[in-house]
Amino acid sequence: MMHAPHSDDDTRSVVLQDLINQRGLSRFQIVTFLLCFLILVLDGYDTVVVGYIAPALKEHFGAAPAQLAPMFGAGLFGLTLGSFVFGPVADRFGRKPTLIASIAVFALFSLVSAWANSIGMLIALRFLTGLGLGGAMPNAYTLAAEYCPDRLRSTLVAPIGCGIAVGGALGGLVASRMIAAFGWQSMLVLGGVLPLLVIAVLARWLPESARYLVARGGRQAQAREILRSIAPEVAFDKVAITLGENRVQGQPIRELLRPGVGGGTLWLWTTAFMALFVIYFLGNWLPTLIQQSGVSFHHASLMTALYLTGNSLGAILLGLLMDRMNPQYVLCGAFLCAAISLASFGHLSGMPALALLALFVTGVGTGGTMTGTNILSAGYYGTAARATGVAWTLGMGRIGSIVGAMIGGAMLAAHWGPKVIFGAVAAPLVIAAMSILALARYRSRRADAGMAEEGLAVESTGT
Repeated sequence: MMHAPHSDDDTRSVVLQDLINQRGLSRFQIVTFLLCFLILVLDGYDTVVVGYIAPALKEHFGAAPAQLAPMFGAGLFGLTLGSFVFGPVADRFGRKPTLIASIAVFALFSLVSAWANSIGMLIALRFLTGLGLGGAMPNAYTLAAEYCPDRLRSTLVAPIGCGIAVGGALGGLVASRMIAAFGWQSMLVLGGVLPLLVIAVLARWLPESARYLVARGGRQAQAREILRSIAPEVAFDKVAITLGENRVQGQPIRELLRPGVGGGTLWLWTTAFMALFVIYFLGNWLPTLIQQSGVSFHHASLMTALYLTGNSLGAILLGLLMDRMNPQYVLCGAFLCAAISLASFGHLSGMPALALLALFVTGVGTGGTMTGTNILSAGYYGTAARATGVAWTLGMGRIGSIVGAMIGGAMLAAHWGPKVIFGAVAAPLVIAAMSILALARYRSRRADAGMAEEGLAVESTGT
């Protein structure tokens, strides 16, 4: 809220988010969102590139599939650790420098990987590449969310999350030609050179978060300069910019678990773990399980593609709904629909149209809800701990992804049938739905308690 001055010497007070909420989107904000999308495109390419070069690596090094498996696992471990490390770094040193550092890490190690002379060296380099990849995604989400008006946060941030899928798809489009013409090394070189070129663009055009600058204190001048690009008609010379939230002291990690916040954090972590558990399980084992249900390899590939399409379209659809309804209820409903669809899928092999619909709904309720969970975490935490909150939620989800990627092999080794497996994997989606519903109730109770405390304070002052 902006308060009018009483005299020319008075200083006006502006709540930063009110300033953003009261205006349409500026060119400055749109450019920021596009740059965050570009970051996730690069992240998506470098995350999946080893999948495209794996057959060529197998031939080049004479490696068995079991020897390549640790390379994929090392990347996931790096992604997980990167999420936990770079979130607190961003809350300490800023969103922009942390993003640039994360991109530099995965670009350089992707480039070096092109000269790896053994599978063991590639495994180590994939872990180091994963560290940078794990830091880029949550901080891109955080920066984008901090420039969104509240009414459009989910609508605007959800398409940015689709950059991961776009990057993976672009890798698939160029893989066959590049590998045939220049060898598998060319894919890694491209994954290193492009991000290094983009860093120059980010250094020039990507802004620091104005909210972060205000939260850190003593950087009002920099925040004013940024806000002039959003609201050029406002005279910022005598403006004190505030955040309209309690200032956090101490470590941001401690803020995630403090009373009044910690309960919601645990529910967000549970939701993310379960969502990514299912996403990575399906990403690794869906084609195999579909084929075991009696479907040809060609149709299994098409059905998997439809599931992945549901991931991307679901993020956009749920983003629109989250800005128009209670976002927790939207995600809860999507998780439950996905659970029912996934449990039903194993019984629909004789009904292709229904099977395709079930897979599409499952895609919406897995990939779409994970993006929604990231957006929800960005809105749950205060500025001083937001990057840590988003990154640690995603990090907990990545632990789920490691478990999900591994457990499929254990189920198949135990000779579980596809129907049983699909039914069992639907259970984590139900748990995720209940967790997000518990978060809604937790936040509602905290809001009611806050209103009651405010009422008592007003009564005690006699006002």
